[in-house]
Amino acid sequence: MHRYIPHTEKEINEMLKEIGINSIEELYINVPKTIDRYTLEDGKDEFTVKRELIKIANKNKVFSSENIFAGAGIYTHYIPAIVENLANNQKFVTAYTPYQAEVSQGTLQALFEYQTMMCELTGMEVANSSMYDGATALAEAILMAVRVNRKNKVLIASSISPEYIQTSKTYCTPQNILIEEVKWNNNGTINFEDLKSKIDENTTALVVGYPNFFGIVEDLKEIRETIPEKVMLIVVSEPVSLAILEAPGKLGADIVVGEGQALGITPNFGGPGIGFFTTLEKYIRKMPGRIIGETKDVDGKIGYVMVLQTREQHIRRAKATSNICSNHALMALTNAIYLSAMGPKGLREVAKMSYNAAHYLAEKLKEKGYSLIFDGPFFNEFVFNAGENYYEKWVEIAKDGVLGPIPLDKTLPNFKNCALACCTEVNTKESIDNLLRHF
Repeated sequence: MHRYIPHTEKEINEMLKEIGINSIEELYINVPKTIDRYTLEDGKDEFTVKRELIKIANKNKVFSSENIFAGAGIYTHYIPAIVENLANNQKFVTAYTPYQAEVSQGTLQALFEYQTMMCELTGMEVANSSMYDGATALAEAILMAVRVNRKNKVLIASSISPEYIQTSKTYCTPQNILIEEVKWNNNGTINFEDLKSKIDENTTALVVGYPNFFGIVEDLKEIRETIPEKVMLIVVSEPVSLAILEAPGKLGADIVVGEGQALGITPNFGGPGIGFFTTLEKYIRKMPGRIIGETKDVDGKIGYVMVLQTREQHIRRAKATSNICSNHALMALTNAIYLSAMGPKGLREVAKMSYNAAHYLAEKLKEKGYSLIFDGPFFNEFVFNAGENYYEKWVEIAKDGVLGPIPLDKTLPNFKNCALACCTEVNTKESIDNLLRHF
């Protein structure tokens, strides 16, 4: 028996019997053996199979960065060459969880720097060394708020990404945590009347986007003043926007989370991402994941260690704040390198260019007769009425090498013929004008 396959035939059969099936193959019964139009004949040699697969792969459409106008949580930005060069250093790529601090100083210092930068960006006091992605970071933030306030009702703005809401419900429903959505106004911001009507003595937190899923920038100061002091304000932020928006921490946020993919990580079909998680120091022992701390050794030299590892690998399961057993350390390192390379001035320039490009596109669409669905202030994304049969038009646009604004009704059925447009600093005037020709 192979040393890394510990189960005997007897044990395997016992497990299969327990879940009610007769063979391992039955575990994959819902996975189709073939894909329509791409079925390979049996009995082909390796050379022929490889040639066929290459032929199929060549049908994929590759979009140049400047011709991508899709966002919704994953963004295309220019990544300086130094980022990939340093992040691909084998010492970082092959590094595992730094349990032995004395031999993991490089990884620990990089993660410490990452935490510091995320605190500066969000205006918060402490950060962990990353979560899986933005959606799970939000779910963990909700669980943390419940631990802090010991109440099980959470209000979440409906303008949060549908994926984030669904992930949060997946985490919370089995734990009897009630998630109730709050409506939005005509301008895309949270509806204060609906919010006030749903706050009660059992409410532990409110979740809002900044900017939200529709790209609209919420008034965090007014929201904080509207909700009771003990109700925690959880803010889901897009990190690049924080280079020009006021930091959530300065506007009353208790927890700030989000997806860090935009900070130096390529889209890659939607992943890997990295969830950032920041909060106030008074909640540090309730925070999930782990924190890297700076200390001094017996000789007085600066050293780095993992501290406050309140996860089930280190403490009793019942007392663990989270069952997250790893983190995206390589992605956190990439974020740190990107932020270091760009600096505050460079990141601010990226944010300004993204803002300007999106507003240029919006104005030109309005000139062509396309109306924006929301009239609230937006950063680099906005929703507009794209006209009848937009999905078919979207497919046609793609054939011309342009990944157009995302058809929203596939995710939100009420937004029929609407699209979510996104621009970043990589979208040039020429590429935007090229997109506009399709409208």
